[in-house]
Amino acid sequence: MKNLTTIFIPLFLLMIFNSCEKDEEIDKEKPTINLTIQDAFPLSCDTIYFGESFELKALFSDNVELGSFSIDIHNNFDHHSHSTEVTECNLDPIKSPVTPFLFINDYDIPTGLKQYETNLEINIPLSNENGIFDDGDYHFFISLTDKEGWSEQKGLSIKMLHR
Repeated sequence: MKNLTTIFIPLFLLMIFNSCEKDEEIDKEKPTINLTIQDAFPLSCDTIYFGESFELKALFSDNVELGSFSIDIHNNFDHHSHSTEVTECNLDPIKSPVTPFLFINDYDIPTGLKQYETNLEINIPLSNENGIFDDGDYHFFISLTDKEGWSEQKGLSIKMLHR
């Protein structure tokens, strides 16, 4: 019996140590949204026009791997703010929306990238089935998520106008 114990205890310990996975480095950093690159658009206080398209230009980075991003454009007729805004723009008087524009869309970033510069063309329609969109103050909200699930947001105050 003593011989069996001498064999099984080391064998049991060897099995336990080999079954433990090696700890991989854990991603603890949020990705970054860089709007200081050349030709970045939109920036706070920029104007976007109904019935036209524009190119979203931003640089996304992460220490391990990027995942996806989303764009949310919504009215700011009540002058609410997002905690990411640092620039104050000239706001129109507070008003009630009649036919506000709303745009929410998600985009995947190609797999394996630590850095990604957007070249996304976004078309802004003039109207919808309810009529011509209300012009005025809007928010352009960018949310970036890395593969691990960390996210960073950037809220911009913009004007959306008819030419």
